[in-house]
Amino acid sequence: MRARQLRVRTLVVGMLVALGEGHPAHLTRVHAALVSLSEADQRRLGVIVDWRSGPHVLTYRQVERTFSLVTGCLAKKCPDGSPTEIFQRVLDTLVEASLPETRRGSSSLAVDWTDIESFSTRRTKPTGAYADDEAAWGHRKGGGPGEKDELFFGYYLSLATMVEEVGGEEVPELVRRMNLVACDHDPVPAAVAVLVAMANEGTALGDVVVDSGYAHRVPTRFALPLRAAGASLVMDLHPNDRGAQGTHAGAICHHGNLSCPATPKALFDLTPLARGASREEVSAHDQRSGELARYKLGRVAGPDPDGYTRVMCPALLGKIRCPLRPTSMQLSLDHAEVLAPPASPPVCCTQATVTVPPEVNAKTAQRHDYPGAQWRRSYARRSAAERANARIKDPATVDVARGWCRLMGLTSMGLFLAGAVVVRNLAVADAFTRRQCDTERRAAAGLPPRTRRRRRKTLADLVGVTPQSDP
Repeated sequence: MRARQLRVRTLVVGMLVALGEGHPAHLTRVHAALVSLSEADQRRLGVIVDWRSGPHVLTYRQVERTFSLVTGCLAKKCPDGSPTEIFQRVLDTLVEASLPETRRGSSSLAVDWTDIESFSTRRTKPTGAYADDEAAWGHRKGGGPGEKDELFFGYYLSLATMVEEVGGEEVPELVRRMNLVACDHDPVPAAVAVLVAMANEGTALGDVVVDSGYAHRVPTRFALPLRAAGASLVMDLHPNDRGAQGTHAGAICHHGNLSCPATPKALFDLTPLARGASREEVSAHDQRSGELARYKLGRVAGPDPDGYTRVMCPALLGKIRCPLRPTSMQLSLDHAEVLAPPASPPVCCTQATVTVPPEVNAKTAQRHDYPGAQWRRSYARRSAAERANARIKDPATVDVARGWCRLMGLTSMGLFLAGAVVVRNLAVADAFTRRQCDTERRAAAGLPPRTRRRRRKTLADLVGVTPQSDP
């Protein structure tokens, strides 16, 4: 029996070559990419083999057959819109293989999902069913000018993009994990399962930076599994989760922290800065954030393996003056003072420390005080996830719009999307290396590093009018 001519690794090479050249995810393009290689490469990869009748060049039928066998092995017998365990491992392996060994220096990730539209958007079968039986209707929000919210038929793609550590060196924004589910599945717990598996395989999780779409999920589906896996959350809180959210041992649960019961109520109204805030507004906001931090109970131990921590009264920590803590009254008058302590002091005002179980602030607890200056700088790294999604949807690069892949099913779409992510990672890594080499060259020549400044053009610049010119 003659062995199959097209091997799986050759098929993957053809997919990457086709996507790297900017072609859509069509099997005809994969076949054309393989047969366009040099003769030496074709023989090395098995595109040209010697048969009894002479040299034989790979045919499109062989490409189609091998691809169908691969997807058949990786897909579920009864498709339900979620990947199999072995298929998810294949995606993880492909994406991780695109990262250079020298570019894995950060354990922090920015995570976000985006919409991927299926080629089947109408009922194309005589029975009225969709041609893509795994895709489903989902909702996407238009964030650009003139874009409206709308329904689409397809999948949710989640990407976990590597970002620099807080105060660390710059790293290339490389995608380390991806997950694809149909729109009738929640993309958040699916992405969490991929990250937890990543930690279980030995890759430590650092900061996980997400928006309020992740933070608003039930803690058992997002926050708690990631904390148990060793991750530190940096997230924007949903408006419904902001402000005071109950009490524990008399302390007020606020923005993921426990605050003194005598905290001024005006400080609880603190919200994130609006986009385009002036320097004066930023300074005033940071000052209020600092005042609120004075009333926060500070952690003195934990968390232990079970997630329990111990916190202490801010007066005992020397942050405020309180008559209930006589030693704190010896602090200078520059410290804030509690003028009206509770008439019946709660547990947090009578004990030296308070034990906090993991279910307290399970949904809102995070690494930095929300929404202070340190949180704002750390959360700004989330834009890397937006750039990763935008890169593969950019018409000038991969452009994973409807029609980019005309194959049906989650497995077929997922394989080509993994190839698109690999091509994107290689391009980002090469650009980062070139930028570093340029910086080193300029430093050796005594030149300052090249800066990338945002240049602003006014309306007068565009029409060529100067202040001195006549109207």
